[in-house]
Amino acid sequence: MLLFKTKSAEQTRQLGERLGRLVGPGDVLCAYGDLGTGKTALAQGVARGLGVTEKVTSPTFILIQEYQGRPPFYHFDAYRLEGTEDFALLGYEEYFDGAGVVFVEWADRVKRFLPDERLDIYLEYDGENGRLLAFKPRGDRYRALVEELKKP
Repeated sequence: MLLFKTKSAEQTRQLGERLGRLVGPGDVLCAYGDLGTGKTALAQGVARGLGVTEKVTSPTFILIQEYQGRPPFYHFDAYRLEGTEDFALLGYEEYFDGAGVVFVEWADRVKRFLPDERLDIYLEYDGENGRLLAFKPRGDRYRALVEELKKP
């Protein structure tokens, strides 16, 4: 597991941007944390690192947003799902097996659908504006990704 501390939403975005420069097609990033812990800020940074130029917002009411980047960026938000079956109806398999990077907010709500190999990211409060982010790789690809993220 790899731990980072950020002191602002912008620092969380910058960390996400570093991650976004490292991920590639087929990668699945799963974010866990309470409301306001920075999941969307992290997703915005990942999108920035993928070259997405559109404004990235939380897809809470839409459930998924698709953005053009290098590769495409698929941003899921499971917060408002009525049940896990709603996630299945979104056609998530096509995204997980696709040519883009998938970022799932509130991943704990759809755990049974997540691929075994993925990068789990746990976010929690660390003071008023600070955040603690724990990156837990699941699979060789994600262990290598975390090793790259460790480098300055």
